[in-house]
Amino acid sequence: MPYFRKTSAFTTKKKKTHICVVALKETKFKDWRKKQPAGITALCDEIGFKGQAGHILVNRDENVIYAGVSDKLKLFDFANVCDQIGGFFSGDALKNISFEIKGLTGGDLDKAHVGWGWACYAFDQYKSKTKEKPTLLWANGVNKKSVLSHVESVDTLRDLVNTPANDLGPDDIEKAVKELAKPHEATVKVIKDQKLLEKDFPLIFTVGKASPRAPRLIDMSWGNVKHPKITLVGKGVAFDTGGLDLKPSQYMKLMKKDMGGAAHTIALAKLIMDHKLPVRLRLLIPAVENSVAGNAFRPGDIMKSRKGPFVENTNTDAEGRLILADALTYASEAKPELVIDYATLTGSARAGLGPDIPALFSNNDKIASKIQKLSEGAEDPVWAMPLWQPYRKHIENSTGDLVNSAGLPGDLIYSALFLESFVDKKTDWVHLDCHAWELTGRAGRPKGAADTGLRAVFTYLQDRYG
Repeated sequence: MPYFRKTSAFTTKKKKTHICVVALKETKFKDWRKKQPAGITALCDEIGFKGQAGHILVNRDENVIYAGVSDKLKLFDFANVCDQIGGFFSGDALKNISFEIKGLTGGDLDKAHVGWGWACYAFDQYKSKTKEKPTLLWANGVNKKSVLSHVESVDTLRDLVNTPANDLGPDDIEKAVKELAKPHEATVKVIKDQKLLEKDFPLIFTVGKASPRAPRLIDMSWGNVKHPKITLVGKGVAFDTGGLDLKPSQYMKLMKKDMGGAAHTIALAKLIMDHKLPVRLRLLIPAVENSVAGNAFRPGDIMKSRKGPFVENTNTDAEGRLILADALTYASEAKPELVIDYATLTGSARAGLGPDIPALFSNNDKIASKIQKLSEGAEDPVWAMPLWQPYRKHIENSTGDLVNSAGLPGDLIYSALFLESFVDKKTDWVHLDCHAWELTGRAGRPKGAADTGLRAVFTYLQDRYG
């Protein structure tokens, strides 16, 4: 299946029926209402329309929909509007209707289109019947390329994470990266299976060797070699049984999403390349499946890492940090000025911050503070957490040099300290421990795969290199 679907949210041609969607800011509602005929004010009272963000008032006599939006427009205001419109009209009717946003300009107009586009996402590849979504005519003045990049990058992330593991293994993650690379003329190299040992990636090989779907390191490069070098590293565990430290079924059922870090870096790489940021981009994804077999790695095994330190495996369900260790070492060897990794790494990050807010760690406090600050404006919150060095005692208490799991409360910090051990001290490094899953479903954020921390980091990169 294609991993980069074109969104069907937008059109360049009006349909048989064309309806204008007029943005109405909340504080302007009273003035607007005073100017309306009695029939409209009565309809407002009847349905309780007060210009609230995301609420709509449909005037079919004039083929106009009034849409309440926040005074400072939010990305998901028009996701709510799109959902409301989709619930008002039947699927058959929507086939013949196009909509067009009026009353917004500039960045607000772009935001409205992005929110609408996200609301039109549906993971329906495994559905025999699909639901019609409202189609939006491109408004004059909208930045189509940027809107499509934001919508389709998130849609791709969602598709990758939502796809069940029987259809998305390490080889499919490789195919997705190659599909991403082709239109951007990026290059891709892959080190696979036994070659991982020959090329000195022992931890990646060890974690993935029990699966019939061979482990690999996927390496994509793009951009001018003279531009600043940045490297993205994504945890690509296509499915995580927990290994011999087997997960209980209630924790294993969603482990198709354990490649959510890889999906985030693929989406971020697409945003960077689509917007042509002046950077020399590298994308590294260690892609494995953590399976159970006679040759699976065991609790208590001690393995030498690419960087050199010996790692005692105290928990086969702490496999993500092992594959990232080799990948981060490899990333650092090229001496980039910035390394960013994403990983669905710890339950303790979710216990502390919930599903929507990734825990952010960095060896550069200024970068961490900047990303957190920019995340507010990007409507994509992240929260900087401490790389508390005194806690190193918990991961250095080992027969080897390090343990991969301390087995104590606060694992999000111990895992970040573990990863830091494999990053060159002179390289700025950012680590995001994300959930990549929407638990309940909201407008523009359906239940299932979710981007968390994607827009925050891209906003930072635009600010730094744009």
